[in-house]
Amino acid sequence: MRELVERVVVDAPPQQVWAALTDWTRQGEWMLLTDVEVTGGDPHAVGGRLAARTGLPVRGRRLGVLDTMVVTEWDPPRRAVVQHTGRIVRGPGTFEVTPQGAGSLVTWTEQLWLPFGLLGQLGWPLVKPAAVAGVRLSLKRFADFARRYTGRA
Repeated sequence: MRELVERVVVDAPPQQVWAALTDWTRQGEWMLLTDVEVTGGDPHAVGGRLAARTGLPVRGRRLGVLDTMVVTEWDPPRRAVVQHTGRIVRGPGTFEVTPQGAGSLVTWTEQLWLPFGLLGQLGWPLVKPAAVAGVRLSLKRFADFARRYTGRA
């Protein structure tokens, strides 16, 4: 298992940041090359199901990796954990929001179970820099999204 942990300070109160962070179907507005849809249950409760497709847009769809998830922890406005259940992306992903001054600190943690056995283990050092860069850019975009966030569309 490999772990990525990235953080960003957001100039908005925790309740607003939490609402923006868990507005799952709008994650594509800040998460790099990703569209998210609710696929079952209440996405704001344990057992809710989501599907994210990350990749390049082709003919109105994203062509890339399908990332299915189930919500396994739900502690608003502080912590949400999803279990990635796809063929490529597997393992827990955690979003945490903590007060920081007049704003909030968002911590995004991914614990990845690498696919493809030994090939995945050997390939991780090549893939990790791109994964870290993507998460950092997404969090930078999220900070702006959350600061302007006024509610679900």
